[in-house]
Amino acid sequence: MNARFSHISNRGTRSFRKNTSAFVSLILFSALFFVSLMSNLICNDRPLVVVRGCEVFFPVLKNYTEKSFGLDLEVEPDYKGAYFSSMMKGSSSQVYILWPPIRYSYLSVGVPGRGEVFPSPPSREHILGTDDQGRDVFARLLYGMRTSILFGLALAFAGCFIGVCIGAIQGYFGGIIDISVQRFSEVWSGLPVLFITMIVSSFVRATAVLLFFIILAFKWGRVADAVRAEFLRSRNYSYVKAAEALGAGHISIMMSHVLPNSMVSVISYFPFLMSSSISYLTALDFLGFGLPAGAASLGELARQAKNNLHAPWVGAAAFFGLASILILINFIGEGVRDALNHKS
Repeated sequence: MNARFSHISNRGTRSFRKNTSAFVSLILFSALFFVSLMSNLICNDRPLVVVRGCEVFFPVLKNYTEKSFGLDLEVEPDYKGAYFSSMMKGSSSQVYILWPPIRYSYLSVGVPGRGEVFPSPPSREHILGTDDQGRDVFARLLYGMRTSILFGLALAFAGCFIGVCIGAIQGYFGGIIDISVQRFSEVWSGLPVLFITMIVSSFVRATAVLLFFIILAFKWGRVADAVRAEFLRSRNYSYVKAAEALGAGHISIMMSHVLPNSMVSVISYFPFLMSSSISYLTALDFLGFGLPAGAASLGELARQAKNNLHAPWVGAAAFFGLASILILINFIGEGVRDALNHKS
């Protein structure tokens, strides 16, 4: 059965590469994900490297105090402040400072200049403008995309794992176990996930971990149904009966002989599960029941756009950021589904 799954995988890979829209979407999404992972190195209000004489500091990775740079206080320096710059220039040692391309983090709050009002439009300093607190929109967009993609990936992996475990037990053993779990799954899947999450967030301080587990509790159903159907079909095959006759254990049969057949369905569901998870997180953040205040998220950026209709650059950033992620993931998902369902 592993050989059969390997054959399906190889055939599916060739078919996926022939699907231009899906293959290009995978490349673009991988590039976007990689860039978002480098958010700290692209957008940060701390230098990447500070070289002072023979000493090398990495403020973007580690917290330093002013005394580390030969100054007076045991507090973190304001790297962009005039005091730190003047002291470094007046140092007896040669000083080199390497800054990231954008000298603003997602938490950097701006101070309005003379005649400037936040949110401010795009400029040379803020390429996508600022929000109503003077924070750089590009930095918040990049950090928010990283948060959304990582959240969606984690939920998709965890949801698939739980769905595979539950569906495998249902389909393999059948009988009262299958009926009981299936009735529970039908009722559970009918509950309004968004409203339940909003209610819980109203009573308990919302964190990324709390949101993850609440949404995860409802994200295994479709995968479990697909795996259950495959196990119900495969458990009566001759090679499964032969393995039982030879004394193989249930776990061994499930893992070695039946599960490989089910992985096609799991892989097909994975991109769509990830896409729906990102949508849930964005909706919760938009409604104010998501990540804690100040956290970078696409939903919070969309809420700022709603509250500042006179600043279209904020709405454009939120829309194109979210749309690009979801469109690319859906194209990838359709390509994977078509490739694995290809009949040969």
